[in-house]
Amino acid sequence: MTSTPETHPAVISVECKELTIGYKAKRTGFREVAAGINAELCGGRLTSLIGSNGIGKSTLLRTLSAFQPPLAGDVLIQGKSLRRYTNKELSRLIGVVLTERPALQNMSVRELVGLGRSPYTGFWGKLTAADEEIVTEAINDVGIDNLQHRMIQTLSDGERQKVMIAKALAQQTPVIFLDEPTAFLDYPSKVEVMQLLHRLTRQSGKTIFLSTHDIELALQLSDILWLMSKADTASSTDTSLSQLTIGTPQQLAQSDALTAFIERKGITFDRTQLSIRVENQG
Repeated sequence: MTSTPETHPAVISVECKELTIGYKAKRTGFREVAAGINAELCGGRLTSLIGSNGIGKSTLLRTLSAFQPPLAGDVLIQGKSLRRYTNKELSRLIGVVLTERPALQNMSVRELVGLGRSPYTGFWGKLTAADEEIVTEAINDVGIDNLQHRMIQTLSDGERQKVMIAKALAQQTPVIFLDEPTAFLDYPSKVEVMQLLHRLTRQSGKTIFLSTHDIELALQLSDILWLMSKADTASSTDTSLSQLTIGTPQQLAQSDALTAFIERKGITFDRTQLSIRVENQG
């Protein structure tokens, strides 16, 4: 049954509280990437994280996904600190789709999607009839029913990415994080995947948060944008840190930060049409 956005009012499911993110460096100990982050993600909304390469998007995503700990502050999922969840509990709360290829061979698409049911199956991982039905639904939602009996190693990068999204759907978590879900797709497939993720937020009320370099698609299909950029030197003494600017695409379109991120020589940003124009200098 298809639900309208009003059926799933925006409810805060993920909160960043004075969050400092970073990673362990070989020579200097821990290196801060961004500090003092206060932000929230809501169910029923598609939120996209954009920013330049090396700005810290993956570090932020990995911290929210509990793959690496925050350096300071906290991340709350449904009002409870990530630190207070067990791994099994987190596997029923957060689904993650990474850019890396799954290191799997001789497994069918349907079997891989079925691994999304692992948090709910017994020791032997045997799927019940109800589990199989959920797997079928996830496969149909992503539109890969024609691939379900193919072996993973025979898939293209784009097909494999869709399979991983279906696996996350089969996991049935209220929160899904995706790292560059459209990275290997042709343009029509990029649009298809972004539309799918947007539709899922509406139908299920899920919190879906993704990082992407497909700026125009993010502007057109996201409800909320998180723009990660270098900290304003007027408000920060550490110019190596990154900062977040958060708002709707329309709000960020009026932001100097978004214009500064997009515009370069020969590239202009239309704030009204939310489009990017590239000059043909030839």
